[in-house]
Amino acid sequence: MLSDLSGRNAGSNALMRTQAIVGLCAALTIAQPALATEQSSPMPLHYPATPRVEQTDTHFGVTIADPYRWLENDIRQDARVQEWVDAENKLTHEYLDALPKRAEIAHRLSEIFDYEKFRVPQEAGGRVFYEHNSGLQNQFVLQVLDKPGAKPRNLLDPNQWAKDGATALDAWAPSHDGKHVVYSVEDGGSDWRTVKVLDVATGKDLPDQLHWVKFSGMSWAADGSGFFYSRFPEPAKGAELQSTNLDQRVYFHKLGSAQENDRLIYATPDRPKLLHQAEASFDGHYLVIASAEGTDDRNEVTLIDLHQPKTPPRTLVKGLEHSYRLIEAVGSHLYFVTNLDAPRYRIVAMDLAKPGLTEIVPQSAATIEGASLIGKKLLVQTIEDAKSVVFTTDLTGGDRRAVELPGIGSVSGFAGRPDSHNSYYGYSSFNAPLSIFSFDAGTGKSTLFKAPEVKFKPDDYVVEQVFYPSKDGTKIPMFIVHKTGLDTSKPHPTLLYAYGGFNISMLPSFSVSRLEWMEMGGVYALANLRGGGEYGKDWHDAGRLMKKQNVFDDFIAGAEYLIGRGITTSAQLAIQGGSNGGLLVGAVVNQRPDLFAAALPAVGVMDMLRFDQFTAGRFWTDDYGSPSVEADFRYLWTYSPIHNVHAGAKYPAILITTADTDDRVVPGHSFKYAATLQNADLGPEPHLIRVETRAGHGSGKPTDKQIQEVADLWAFAGYHTGLTR
Repeated sequence: MLSDLSGRNAGSNALMRTQAIVGLCAALTIAQPALATEQSSPMPLHYPATPRVEQTDTHFGVTIADPYRWLENDIRQDARVQEWVDAENKLTHEYLDALPKRAEIAHRLSEIFDYEKFRVPQEAGGRVFYEHNSGLQNQFVLQVLDKPGAKPRNLLDPNQWAKDGATALDAWAPSHDGKHVVYSVEDGGSDWRTVKVLDVATGKDLPDQLHWVKFSGMSWAADGSGFFYSRFPEPAKGAELQSTNLDQRVYFHKLGSAQENDRLIYATPDRPKLLHQAEASFDGHYLVIASAEGTDDRNEVTLIDLHQPKTPPRTLVKGLEHSYRLIEAVGSHLYFVTNLDAPRYRIVAMDLAKPGLTEIVPQSAATIEGASLIGKKLLVQTIEDAKSVVFTTDLTGGDRRAVELPGIGSVSGFAGRPDSHNSYYGYSSFNAPLSIFSFDAGTGKSTLFKAPEVKFKPDDYVVEQVFYPSKDGTKIPMFIVHKTGLDTSKPHPTLLYAYGGFNISMLPSFSVSRLEWMEMGGVYALANLRGGGEYGKDWHDAGRLMKKQNVFDDFIAGAEYLIGRGITTSAQLAIQGGSNGGLLVGAVVNQRPDLFAAALPAVGVMDMLRFDQFTAGRFWTDDYGSPSVEADFRYLWTYSPIHNVHAGAKYPAILITTADTDDRVVPGHSFKYAATLQNADLGPEPHLIRVETRAGHGSGKPTDKQIQEVADLWAFAGYHTGLTR
């Protein structure tokens, strides 16, 4: 999360934490066996012993035990945590390797992963830049077409950067003239980025190299002399993956100069919690800085006149009350997508010469997801009942024309430039791998640019959308997908996935892993819970803060709908979610352990009383509330996964996944959750944790690691739902 900003602020009481850990020095005996479980698993389980410590915290008169506090320690700094992880991984992989069809699943995944893939291009200076993967490459390669009809040329091949394939190309942006590309490098899944600059003609890196960049855009100056970016102060040595992210500042980097010479453009040292995202207008006149304190869609807007560098920054929007997303500047007018007086968003123009806003595209039943300026046209992406709908309009809001899409699915891209009517976008759906189209905003015509050739038949899958009632009667959309011809007169193993938070919309998109689940004979369901952005601000607000229980109720109601319709049974139902969705899975398993056969929480936020104590966690108080506020604490305590495990209840089989280098949702969340489950009497099913190395929160994960992880997940969920027995 960073919109999925799940995970951020460092240790609340360092002395108490140190005392708790010091008390372990002679106590850590990982190999000590526990009692074997009694289930129809391929092998008996003897969980590693996890020492408990006398650690308590008092919140508003309530004493909370935290016996596994030591597992919050950075694995790279504490050998005892590493030893515990090694023991847990050993047990987990022995169990997973013994599951029937696990090797067969991995083999088939490798087959269907192996197809040529493309990502949405950007055009600059007559060149077309895009990412390409020949099939099973661990990382996508950045390629360029130097002119129409030219053969693609490799610019950046991250597959050469690390032996384990875990160093990835993150973001990149070509200069307006197409002569340079600024790009960020992600190593081992960490959110920290190293920024470099490439000379496109030679394919060589410039000496420029920037460090301590995180949660930053990269926006070129119009003349190509350099770019604007945001970075944090260098963290203390050894605390890079856990310390709080504060005091982000905007800098300008001039090509050919050292980072220490970068010019400070904007900072708010009196408000260190603010994040700053800087965008330069295409004409080079303005720098627009959006500043936010959390993940909720609310920001301030500051304007810097780049033609008059001695003029102080001008505040355009003061106060964190509404969202303003810059589209572009045209002359003295700035165009924004905003939720001011429009919970489903509208497009407005702000004339810098006079106060007030002019409405260009009013709010409608559809939620405006984003917009761009392509030539003289506004391209507007909307969401209607969790599906993409796109249209163009002129700068007055007139001449509105629908963009015809290939089908019911989701789109991405549509990057725009005021000097060109050409753009590119990607389209995908549950049964349609991402295809790339070029788009002419002048004619409204889409032309196929790249389409994958796949080793399966997309038409062999059926997509259905339903609307089911939640506990309070609210209608919740859900997609149900399965193979054509599946006998729906009887129940089948089913995987239910959801997210439900941070204003993030879950739209139809293609996934090889989901395809394999369905190819195996399973049903896949995606529920569009409250807390997401599918229906705008009101939908998001209905699933956050003191209304977070709505999200859990929506998910539980979705499971009950699938069972009630005869699509599956509780003995055949697996649930999955990652990050905020991992919290979702942990919470609903505690609330309704009888409803599910298997649960797959990934990189989840599991300790709701300490989430704000690490890295990016402080930003999530917009969605969760703050443990330091009494009313919030008492509500968070009611659903925090590690604080609501019910000893004596029969729990489903659970496979937790995380990574040792996740500095978004630090792995201590999952470590403590696993230890809590394994220590409780929860019935015979296995409760295991799988800890990946150098994989972070998931971004940039190599293809080979993706395949192995999904094979483990599907073998586990398939076995416990009866799909692979």
